[in-house]
Amino acid sequence: MSSAVKENHVGVRNRRQGQFGQVMHRLSKNKVAMVGLVIMILLILMAVFSPWITPYDYAKTSKADRYAGPSAAHPFGCDGMGRDILSRIMYGARASLWLGLMSTLVATVIGVVIGSLVGYYGGKVDNIVMRILDIIQAIPGMLLSIAISAALGSGIGNTILALSIGGIPMTVRLLRGSILTVRKQEYIEAAEKINCSRFRVIMSHILPNSIAPVIVSVTMGIGNTILQAASLSYIGLGVQPPTPEWGAMLSEGKAMITKYPHLCIFPGLAIMVVVLCLNMLGDGLRDAMDPKLKN
Repeated sequence: MSSAVKENHVGVRNRRQGQFGQVMHRLSKNKVAMVGLVIMILLILMAVFSPWITPYDYAKTSKADRYAGPSAAHPFGCDGMGRDILSRIMYGARASLWLGLMSTLVATVIGVVIGSLVGYYGGKVDNIVMRILDIIQAIPGMLLSIAISAALGSGIGNTILALSIGGIPMTVRLLRGSILTVRKQEYIEAAEKINCSRFRVIMSHILPNSIAPVIVSVTMGIGNTILQAASLSYIGLGVQPPTPEWGAMLSEGKAMITKYPHLCIFPGLAIMVVVLCLNMLGDGLRDAMDPKLKN
């Protein structure tokens, strides 16, 4: 009996590894998605090592370089305090990417837990939770984030919380819908008949076969979250000076955009590149995980 159980576990593990390998193989053939992935890896590495690779100290001021345009010494120019914009963009990637990644991660973890429970148990719990999520989703995401940030105050921690709450309903809905389909499969009924615990049924059988839409949504949602984080910083509710952040840099340069457009062009391009790369990667993952593409 024990050997049969071991063989079953080995078979399930090999099948999952095979599915993962197929997804990665299809993803590697998508040149657009791979370009997005490579650029994102480079941006993450830049953010991690920015304290050591920035050409200047991001907080160093210089009266002689105030509003200096792009040049060999300062490729992206300088801001109103003479600080090097390239260095601030490189260091600001830490705050922008951290906000996007952590906010999406927190929303995903909470959404997966809630979605797994309501999708598996259903009934009154499902109705109550989904009605609460309907109320949250009825509020525009940006307006909800602004309200929470205004109530809690600025700062990275409060901004992450504000951005996370708005992302929970979508994750719950995606996972719940996927689980409702998976629950009807025969292998779920078989697992329940042999007295597998509900926790094991959810974690070992239902969740691994329902999580693909959530992964794609998370990848593409990070870009949207980074945009929202930049918007909060732009209106003064996100990351606060002197910590550089792309949205805050846009806010600082908006007053002088007509005379010194480089103050807003380069932070705006940084946001655009990150969101574009994440969308490219998300599209590739969606195509790679599409069951219709499986041979």
